[in-house]
Amino acid sequence: MNDLIKGKLSLLPPSPGCYLMKNKEGTVIYVGKAKKLKNRVHSYFVGAHDYKTTKLVSEIVDFEYIVTGSEKEALLLEINLIKDYSPQYNIMFMDNTYYPYIQMTNEEHPRLKIVRDAKEKKAKHFGPFPDATAARETYKLLDRLYPLRKCNHIPKKPCLYYSLNQCLAPCVRDVDQEEYVQIKKEIVKLLNGDTKDKIHELTEKMTKASEELNFEQAKEYRDLITYIQHVTAKQHVQFNDNIDRDILGYYVDHGYLSIQLFFMRHGKLLSRDLNLVPIGVNVQEDLQQFIVSFYQNNTLPKEVLLPQDVDDEVLKEILDCKILKPQKGNKYSLVQMAIDNARESLEKKFELIQKNEAATIGAMKQLGELLQIETPHVIELFDNSNIQGAYAVAGMVCFKDGIPSKKDYRKYKIKTVEGPDDYASMREVIYRRYYRVLMEGLTPPDMILVDGGLGQIHVAKEVVDSLNMNIKVCGLAKDDKHSTAMLLDENGTPIPIHPKSELFFLLTRMQDEVHRYAISFHKNVRSKSLFASVLDDIEGIGPKRKKQLLNHFKSVKRMKEASLEELQELLPDKVAEELFQSLQED
Repeated sequence: MNDLIKGKLSLLPPSPGCYLMKNKEGTVIYVGKAKKLKNRVHSYFVGAHDYKTTKLVSEIVDFEYIVTGSEKEALLLEINLIKDYSPQYNIMFMDNTYYPYIQMTNEEHPRLKIVRDAKEKKAKHFGPFPDATAARETYKLLDRLYPLRKCNHIPKKPCLYYSLNQCLAPCVRDVDQEEYVQIKKEIVKLLNGDTKDKIHELTEKMTKASEELNFEQAKEYRDLITYIQHVTAKQHVQFNDNIDRDILGYYVDHGYLSIQLFFMRHGKLLSRDLNLVPIGVNVQEDLQQFIVSFYQNNTLPKEVLLPQDVDDEVLKEILDCKILKPQKGNKYSLVQMAIDNARESLEKKFELIQKNEAATIGAMKQLGELLQIETPHVIELFDNSNIQGAYAVAGMVCFKDGIPSKKDYRKYKIKTVEGPDDYASMREVIYRRYYRVLMEGLTPPDMILVDGGLGQIHVAKEVVDSLNMNIKVCGLAKDDKHSTAMLLDENGTPIPIHPKSELFFLLTRMQDEVHRYAISFHKNVRSKSLFASVLDDIEGIGPKRKKQLLNHFKSVKRMKEASLEELQELLPDKVAEELFQSLQED
């Protein structure tokens, strides 16, 4: 603890508020709230902590705080600060996710559409649907059953939907508003699970069509009946009342917080929503952050059911609904079901991770055995990218125990090579990378993989040997379809690997990743260069306006497609006119 922190700790007030922890770069790495700032912030710098808190404290060199009038204000401020700063040690579900609803618009001739919020008060909304697939399936079913218009703008003549009896065709006839009122009632009835009348109606139509030997029509009605049963059964579980409520359960293990939400509407349980996030410094605060943030963006039900151990004191002040922590009965069973699902989801996630880790570790071990070396833990891969030597770049990706380590990725612009010389480019990049490793005392990898054949392998081996580094060098060759074909040792000899083995899949992922990384960098460099060259001769466009145009249009092609009016939104009229004319001539 430095002198700056010691001095600030002595000045902290015993008031509610938020605190912002900063690292040596001045970046906010954690935001928290407290009933008493003095006690809470001081607690970070005394006593023992778990691994995550210890790591956080080791990076703190300064902090700021904001005093609020109440703990309620502190929680709301904390959520907004997390959204503003995105601190690395806070949980990452503050993403403003909106769940889908099916909306029946409030137009003279309404239509159905899927929306991400229910803010349009005059429209009728059905949902929310935590499962977007379920929302789409329900939308398709309603679209087939009820003849609401499908077009965004009413045309001058009827379309195919009118011929199929799937539209009331307000384009050619006057539609009584009572028809729409009746349709709305039927949709509500259907989504509430009351499908008996609709299925009976379709069954009669199916029987009649069958008796008239119209088997295609009969099959259509039969499929609709099956579809209704499938959709309603998938989305609804019957409960004994007609209350809108949400049920939350959570489970903590392996350093993760699993939050399971169930949405009950009109007494029926919709499909669930799951959040799996790394636990923060305090689980109770993580839960409060999640709940408040979630209901800032989604419609509040009449009731929210929580487990017994959730601190709901502040939540009751913020959320305008009934918050219950049931101890027995059906509501208690619902909360237990949410907790069980949260635990099941987390356990299954880590079972899958363990299986994948076992497969990856096995693949790395097999690679070491095939090359007759110790199991390589760190592998660095290189690939070049250019167009006939122009905009030449290279990319290096790093895999640690078979997992991409993106913080160790590196990009290189080729500086000393003219023309399309892949070997010279590889030589430059390998030398720059490992000369720096030596000069800065960095840990070298266990193995180098180059994208290419014997020529690239020899170049890389030559550079590594010249630097007196003992690193295994191999190559990944591709076939005519540009897919991973084989692993080559340092002499260019193919190493037999079964194409369906975990090792082959791992090497393919590695080669695809380094190729993607190099190509992405190349496209970025080329796009910026082309953009700059197009703008160089236009008077009145300097570096600042070049950057503004690049950020807006992203590419030369999109800028050429822009109208004069679009350019004038970003540039003075005369400059925009000159640029527009130059682009059209080009």
